[in-house]
Amino acid sequence: MSPAPLQNKRIMVPRGAKQAASFSSLVRKLGGIPVEIPLIAFRPVPMSQTIMRVLEQIHTYNWIIFTSSVTVETFFSFYGSGKGLPKVAVIGDKTKEAAERENIPVEFAPQEFVAEGFVKEFLHHVSEGARVLIPKGNLAREYIASSLVEKGAHVDELIIYETYMPEESKSRLANILLEGELDILAFTSPSTIDHFIETVKGQQLESVIDQCVIACIGPVSRKRAEQYGLTVHACPKRYTAADMLDSIIEYLNK
Repeated sequence: MSPAPLQNKRIMVPRGAKQAASFSSLVRKLGGIPVEIPLIAFRPVPMSQTIMRVLEQIHTYNWIIFTSSVTVETFFSFYGSGKGLPKVAVIGDKTKEAAERENIPVEFAPQEFVAEGFVKEFLHHVSEGARVLIPKGNLAREYIASSLVEKGAHVDELIIYETYMPEESKSRLANILLEGELDILAFTSPSTIDHFIETVKGQQLESVIDQCVIACIGPVSRKRAEQYGLTVHACPKRYTAADMLDSIIEYLNK
């Protein structure tokens, strides 16, 4: 691999400074230029009677499933203590790391970092009548819950945060695109694509992105991009930011 395999390409990093730090660091190490534009941000929902009731009954569940590091961090901002938790299942290395920072042992983590892969492996650990809690964001899919219900589990989904696009990011994205300052568009979730397209269409910038390489972190994001008519040039087989960058390098070297 050359010293600068990303060839000084300017790569959109669609997360805020805190979440983007490790991704941007990888981009720099690989010879690229990270351009951080937070296409998604997260805020906890207000404490409610529903959340309080679930937290009080946390000991009655057999499993709790965390699907992202944001979910872990937000959940423990409400719960405060890992005591009395049921068995914990996670999706993804970052989610596992977030749980471990809270000193929470992880009982199950799948090999594949998407909901479909999780369900395929996790179903063997769930018996009929098992009680499962899934804390989630307001835009998260229901695939895991519906699959477990079909298996006979009792599943409670608890919305604990909202996903939104920061207002300041809309003008920043439009200006950067107009100036032609992006070579590669990297998308880390369907929501980042939704918010990106909303701005592009609102500012009539469709022609500008035709010159960009488009990368998606996994098949769910890729499907969303293609639904908008985008051509996806790079998508890794393992769904991490590092693997997405490797897939971009592979595409650039074709």
